Amino acid sequence: MSLSPLRTFVTDFAGLLERSGDEVDVLAHGAQLLAALVAQDDWLPDDFAEPSPERYRQYLLHCDSLARFSVVSFVWGPGQSTPIHNHTVWGLVGVLRGAEISERFDVADDGALVRGAVEQLTPGQVDAVSPRVGDIHRVSNAFTDRVSVSIHVYGANIGAVERATFDREGRAKPFISGYANSRLPNLWDQSANAAAAPALRVGALVS
Repeated sequence: MSLSPLRTFVTDFAGLLERSGDEVDVLAHGAQLLAALVAQDDWLPDDFAEPSPERYRQYLLHCDSLARFSVVSFVWGPGQSTPIHNHTVWGLVGVLRGAEISERFDVADDGALVRGAVEQLTPGQVDAVSPRVGDIHRVSNAFTDRVSVSIHVYGANIGAVERATFDREGRAKPFISGYANSRLPNLWDQSANAAAAPALRVGALVS
């Protein structure tokens, strides 16, 4: 298993944000980068795909040093789902394995939540959220007999962002999600690749 796809994704996404801060552009081009990442399921370490019998888990894979974006793996045990919640920042969701059901919610004039579009996402598919395009949803594992895993990218250090869950009447309850892990995958250790490359020996420089 190689972390190279994730390292490439993080590098390319940082480059995208360097070129453009426009949300429309970031979501459009970022979705292409994320689709390429989740098109292959051979890079996510097992430690960051471990389910819990109690509830879904969110593992931090990378956070930009300026907190411009974070990358997380969401792991859903059989039949698990989130409460209805928001994000307050833009986000991209790409399914890596299994399948997820995304239920959108709109806010009615009286403040209650109205169930909107429902979509099932399968491996390789990407969805977007933000206060601009729709920020309130509930996500569920589409399966009752297997684990599903998705990779999410957010426009902040999402585990530290104060957000809210909602009941169907629209009453909000603040929360900060945090992360299930205290250690990150080491994206930047390429010593094995360097060791495997032909060595440049000092003696070869002496004529």
